[in-house]
Amino acid sequence: MRMRLFILTTLVAMPLLGAEPPGAASDFAAANELYARGKFSDAAALYEKVLNSGTVSANLLFNDGNAEFKAGNLGRAIAAYRRAALLAPRDADIRANLDYARNQVQGATLRQPRWEDWLGVLTLNEWAGLTAMAFWLAFALFAAMQVHPPFKTALRGLARGVAVAAVLGGTCLAAAAIIHFAKPIAVVIAPDANARSGPFNDAQSAFALHNGAEVAVLERRNGWMQVSDASGRVGWLRDDEARFLPEI
Repeated sequence: MRMRLFILTTLVAMPLLGAEPPGAASDFAAANELYARGKFSDAAALYEKVLNSGTVSANLLFNDGNAEFKAGNLGRAIAAYRRAALLAPRDADIRANLDYARNQVQGATLRQPRWEDWLGVLTLNEWAGLTAMAFWLAFALFAAMQVHPPFKTALRGLARGVAVAAVLGGTCLAAAAIIHFAKPIAVVIAPDANARSGPFNDAQSAFALHNGAEVAVLERRNGWMQVSDASGRVGWLRDDEARFLPEI
């Protein structure tokens, strides 16, 4: 499956990576064709079908985000771009379209601090791989110094530097894992969502959230999620009013 669609740039051909169940390739191609014909809602529905079949890739999520954006579904677009960025954090086009979509959101929306953006430059697997390489290289250097004492003078500085890199890598890995798993985010996908004082429909409305607003998820209970917005206000949203992240 090939074809990657852009809001801000021209079309380019890119592979759709990941496992492909039967029919996924043809559905992906059909969705691209629908997008090219301006049938954005239909294209988005077909991309969603491919995603629900178990195929997940940055290219698929990127195209889905573009179709949702063109269809006027700002929250769904932002959620798709965010998922794509988790898989391809250094992709400039994904970042550009995510930033562009975020700038269309009305009202307050949660934004990550710069240090979290910096950690997000690498995926969790990449942080884990770099940390493991630094650890084993440090282990090998210290082992060589023990087995062959004449190496101590030559390797001492390098071994210490690599050991420090392993510790820093492990710290960054732990911080990235905490952000990923312990600080979940939801993106409002309803045109007008009312955060309520409790997890039930008859609860008093606490505050309004606009389509595309990103909120921190504090708790999930019986089809509801307790969220905190950019102003620190806390309320409850139904699960169908927001897209819970991460979904990767």
